[in-house]
Amino acid sequence: MYTVGEKIASIKGQLPEQVRLVAVSKTKPISLIQEAYDAGQRIFGENKAMEMKEKHEALPDNIHWHFIGHLQTNKVKYIAPFVKLIHSVDSLKLLKEINKQALKNDRIISCLLQFHIASEETKYGLSAKEAYDILSSEEFKTLKNIRITGVMGMASNTFDTDLVREEFKYLRTIFQNLQYDFFLNDIFFREISMGMSGDYQIAVTEGSTLVRIGSSIFGAREYRTGSTK
Repeated sequence: MYTVGEKIASIKGQLPEQVRLVAVSKTKPISLIQEAYDAGQRIFGENKAMEMKEKHEALPDNIHWHFIGHLQTNKVKYIAPFVKLIHSVDSLKLLKEINKQALKNDRIISCLLQFHIASEETKYGLSAKEAYDILSSEEFKTLKNIRITGVMGMASNTFDTDLVREEFKYLRTIFQNLQYDFFLNDIFFREISMGMSGDYQIAVTEGSTLVRIGSSIFGAREYRTGSTK
């Protein structure tokens, strides 16, 4: 049985230098996250605002907390003081709320635009047109306390690796188009968050800069009863 630290070292050993590991710690106890931290991991991903806030308060200050789940506007205030990167922005309404809370905390919060790239129906994620509409809008141009640093997407949950590869290629194309049309001289627009435990090797070959890996590090997902978002 490999330890959490050994699993992290194995995964990092497979990643190119420009690709960073987000250890997906959602539903996992503080003791396991501390074990990963002690092994040198610094970036952790959570998908519930209150759980992330609790863990932030209990764990070392130099952890980079990434929010990777669907974020409700009324929960932004709980993570705005400390969140390093929000992967899952899927509306102008959410961007406006993040900007509002970032301003209250005298911060600029980095965000990724989430795209719906999977063949299966999912609730969340922008189309390319919706993203262009947001970035072209006058409202977006007034948001000074958020910074768009890239894109995020989740591939289909399938054994069809050719399909997964095509979906990742599509996200990379979206990234390149947005970069050319909106962020050509922006040194911060550089992240492509794609790839999870089952498909991160494919994602890396297709240009991922952030891989979100949970079960391969911490084991199967655990669900808290009565947990709050």
